[in-house]
Amino acid sequence: MTIRSLAAMLIVMAVAAPQQKYFRYERPLIALPVQSGQTCVSLDDQVFAHSERNLADVRLYEDGIETPYAVNTASAAEYVPQLIHPLNVGVRGGHTVFDAEMPEAPYSDLDLNVTAHNFIATVTVTGSRAEDGHAITKLGDFTIFDFTRERLGRSTVLHLPLSNFVVLHFSISGGIAPDDITGISAMKGAQEKARYITVAQTDQATEKDRSTEFTFTVSAHIPVDRVVFVPGSQPAQFSRPVSIIVEDAAPPSQPNTLGLYSVAGGGNLLRIHSVHNGRRIDEENLAIPAPLVTGDGVRKWTVSLENGDDAPIPFQQLRLEMRERQLCFDAAAGASYSLYYGDSVLDAPRYDYATLFALQDNARQAKLGPEMENTKYTPRPDARPFTEKHPSLLWAALLLVIMVLGLVALRTVKRQANLRR
Repeated sequence: MTIRSLAAMLIVMAVAAPQQKYFRYERPLIALPVQSGQTCVSLDDQVFAHSERNLADVRLYEDGIETPYAVNTASAAEYVPQLIHPLNVGVRGGHTVFDAEMPEAPYSDLDLNVTAHNFIATVTVTGSRAEDGHAITKLGDFTIFDFTRERLGRSTVLHLPLSNFVVLHFSISGGIAPDDITGISAMKGAQEKARYITVAQTDQATEKDRSTEFTFTVSAHIPVDRVVFVPGSQPAQFSRPVSIIVEDAAPPSQPNTLGLYSVAGGGNLLRIHSVHNGRRIDEENLAIPAPLVTGDGVRKWTVSLENGDDAPIPFQQLRLEMRERQLCFDAAAGASYSLYYGDSVLDAPRYDYATLFALQDNARQAKLGPEMENTKYTPRPDARPFTEKHPSLLWAALLLVIMVLGLVALRTVKRQANLRR
């Protein structure tokens, strides 16, 4: 056996292997399908709170045998990073018109890059495909606006149905010149809307310094993807800046640790339901993307809504939500499965199943049963070196060595002094 192969064997032996008795928590899977096939179960915030970061220690067992799985995160529409440049920009019949070559992937919402301010306009969008002889399909009429002067914000997003037309044609009436159009950003459309799970919610707000403030405490490892506001029916129109601060939630024993970790985010809360210049506007933006939070600590979330000189908005609820994460696997008919987690030494599993995973349209759904303490739980044996387990003995040994060396040095000095005499 070569030195290299021996070293490799030692490394493999040193890696902690998952064993059911070392997991602190257990969750049975219930409502399993009768037939075999791909099955998915939604993971709740309790799993994230009691497992390691990124679910590294989560394992699925069937009759004591580890079952490979993949975690599928509900897709959310996102803006394509590249800018789509307008083509054939001009004026026709008093309307600003242009075309755009669209990406191959299905898309939904479009954001027009408009340099103009203080306007309201109607955008008519049609689409065509090269293979159908350039037949035109109308996608709808959409209102865009900039009410900066009225402090009611701005919206240049066109909420198209899910589309895959090769070319889109735009006709804009009302206050937008050809030079005001600089490009388009497209949102990749998902086949279905992303599903979200509530992480925390409250209906209690604090009015402070002309702002409305909400606070939450979120356990470590629980992802938060967006902040959702649920206002009352009035006022019908508002535009308020939102700021989000996430920092350490200091334990009582360590009050000075607050603020050692801090990340900020925000956006703008908007609602308009009214008629402007004869055009009906129904626009809402009541969800703000959450800032990316890392680390292992419990976090304090502070969400502030700036009211300025306006009256505070009465809110029915404020929610922190995460996109749904599903654990998917190939279930055998009649088999029983349980989820285990709570073993901090494990690394994330690497399964061929996850590498080659593709979510099937007919994937069946199961549910997580109640979280339980693993009745077979046994703490892992302490694998630390003896010196780390007993640091006091190490210091005592060092002190003894120092004392012995001191005595030897002292005797040597005395012996040399006697020889000089």
